[in-house]
Amino acid sequence: MNQAHQKLDSLKATLKGLGSVAVAFSGGVDSTFLLKVAHQTLGDKVIALTAASDMYPVRELEEAKAFVTENGIRQLIYEVDELGITGFAGNPVNRCYLCKTNLFGVFRKIATEQGFTHLAEGSNVDDQGDYRPGLKAVKEQGILSPLKEADLTKADIRQLSLEMGLPTWEKPSFACLASRFPYGETITKEKLRAIDVSEQILFDMGFKQVRVRHHGNLARIEVNPAEMERLMSSSVRENVWAEIKKAGFTYVSVDLQGYRTGSMNETIR
Repeated sequence: MNQAHQKLDSLKATLKGLGSVAVAFSGGVDSTFLLKVAHQTLGDKVIALTAASDMYPVRELEEAKAFVTENGIRQLIYEVDELGITGFAGNPVNRCYLCKTNLFGVFRKIATEQGFTHLAEGSNVDDQGDYRPGLKAVKEQGILSPLKEADLTKADIRQLSLEMGLPTWEKPSFACLASRFPYGETITKEKLRAIDVSEQILFDMGFKQVRVRHHGNLARIEVNPAEMERLMSSSVRENVWAEIKKAGFTYVSVDLQGYRTGSMNETIR
C-alpha cells in the first residue's frame, strides 16, 4: 500500500467517525473527491451543498449537478450574490475571506436545518502554500477540512481520483472568477462576464489550463508553458485576439511566464 492509499484510509476513518456530513461541493477536483469518498463511507448520511453565482461559469454548476445525479447524492443549491456582500466588489486583499465567511455562514445554517452537525470543505495540504484568506474563515467557523487532516496533496487526490474513475481526475484547477482581478479593481457583473466568455473561447480552442486576468481594458492571458507555442502561432494568435476583443477588451496580451496559481497575489508578497 502506497502513501496515497494510507492517506485515503485515514480520510475514510475520519469521515466514518463523523457519522454524517454536509460537504461544500463546487464540482472541482478536491470537493468531488471528498464528496465521493464521503458518500462511499457514509451513504445517504451525506449531502452536497453547492453555490450558484456569477463568480462561477454555468458549466461548473452543470458539471456539479451531473455528478451528484449520476452518483445518487442529495444536493442543495443556494444562489449567492457575492457582489452584495459589504466590501466585496471593491476587491480588497481579504476578498476571499469576506466571501467564504458569508458562504460558510449560509451553508452552516442549511446544514443545521437539514440535520447535519458537521460541515466539510475540500482544502488540501498544498493550499497552505499560497495567500488564501478564505482559510481564515474556514478556521473561524469550525469548518472541517478532512483532506488536509489526512495530509492529502493535490497529486494524491488526482491519483486516487483516477483510480476511482472520477471524471475530475485531470480537470484543470479552477478558482472563482473574482481571482482574475488585481486587488483594488472594482468587480462588476459585466467584467465577470467578459472574463467568463474569454476563458471559454480558449477552452473551446483546446487549451487545457487557462486564466484571463482583467486589467481594465487589457486582458492578460495565462496558459501552460507547454501550450504557449500553439497560442503564439499566427493563425491561433490572431483568432484569440479577435475573439477576446469581442468579449469587451481593447488590448489582448499574453503573460510570458505562463499559467500559475495566485498570480494576482504577487503584488502583495
